[in-house]
Amino acid sequence: MWQNVLLRIGRQPALAPWQHIDWILLSLVVGLTALGGVMIRSVELHLGHTDWWQHWITGGIGLTIAMLIARNHYEALIQWKWFIYGFINIALISVRFIGTQALGAQRWINVFGFHVQPSEFAKVGVIITLAALLHNRGATTIPNMLKILAVTAVPWALVFSEPNLGTSLVFGAITMGMLYWGGANPGWLILMLSPVISAIVFNIYFPGWVVWSIAMGIIGWRTLPWQAFGSIASLVINVASGWLGHIFWGLLKDYQKERIILFLDPNKDPLGGGYHLIQSRIAIGAGQIWGKGLTQGTQTQLNFIPEQHTDFIFSAIGEELGFIGCLVVFIAFWLLCLRLVLIAQNAKDNFGSLIAIGVLSMIIFQVVINIGMNIGLAPVTGVPLPLLSYGRSALLSNFIAIGLVESVANFRPRKKY
Repeated sequence: MWQNVLLRIGRQPALAPWQHIDWILLSLVVGLTALGGVMIRSVELHLGHTDWWQHWITGGIGLTIAMLIARNHYEALIQWKWFIYGFINIALISVRFIGTQALGAQRWINVFGFHVQPSEFAKVGVIITLAALLHNRGATTIPNMLKILAVTAVPWALVFSEPNLGTSLVFGAITMGMLYWGGANPGWLILMLSPVISAIVFNIYFPGWVVWSIAMGIIGWRTLPWQAFGSIASLVINVASGWLGHIFWGLLKDYQKERIILFLDPNKDPLGGGYHLIQSRIAIGAGQIWGKGLTQGTQTQLNFIPEQHTDFIFSAIGEELGFIGCLVVFIAFWLLCLRLVLIAQNAKDNFGSLIAIGVLSMIIFQVVINIGMNIGLAPVTGVPLPLLSYGRSALLSNFIAIGLVESVANFRPRKKY
């Protein structure tokens, strides 16, 4: 097995270590990380904290790791998929026994004085594992798709039970994106999500739930084997999911329920759970077009938004850099995602293409959810803004993911002119 890998590598022309990496992608990642440090410094200036330089140091370490990964052939990871999968699950299990508890959850492990969050690195491990499983057979059949879901279910359940709702949702986004790129029927993906949507819509807008359930029956008829059975099964599952929504609601932690309720109407508890959402919207609106300037934001400098250096860093960007600063961040993330799509399209094999799509799914989901909760369009789920929010484990895992994508870019076939 290893001999075949070495032979394939040996037949490829010699390259300079980073001759063909995507420098535009790397520049965007470094630029966003640098901006993150600037904004963290501004947010914490009045507190005397030094998280901003820790953010930059972690980014520098991450960049070094990414460059080392980029110069090595990513194909070798196929042989290590089950080792990687086992390692991330063992790490997630160990959190339950030796983990450190904070903010109502047990997610961190103390390693020589550093708090490591295994769930962040597990996201990258799941991307590698799913890419290795999908690169040959894809997800064009229901059994293959169910196999992928079963593999993802183990780390997902361990993360959800920490409890860590935000990261567990990221696992779902990664899986859906990679299944779609792996050839899964889009109708199957909709049907997989439909029970959750039914459980939510049933309790919010009953007529909408009726229409949704009928639509799922139609999709089941058109996409599943044994049309009549597939249609009836899809309809029954969605009807049952609506009624079971109350039971699922009872399984959520109190703080998770509060986040969902206050997302719908944060003014119900303006001095409690809704405080973050209200103050974040005030800060972003106060920035207007050009912003108030670095270290000049009143909401930011007067500490109206707790923990602003992590999940709510975008509100600081909105207040101090204004609409223009927010627009620059949007464009940077759009270009970053565009580069990931281009690398996926031009990868030399399905494994590399799937890695790029997995990283794309991870990043774009986190960006949408984080910015959405900052402007009041999504509940507060604890999802950080990639590269900008403070969090050493999250930042390192993002750089490792980018390093894998750069390896795909570095060893993709070159066009001849």
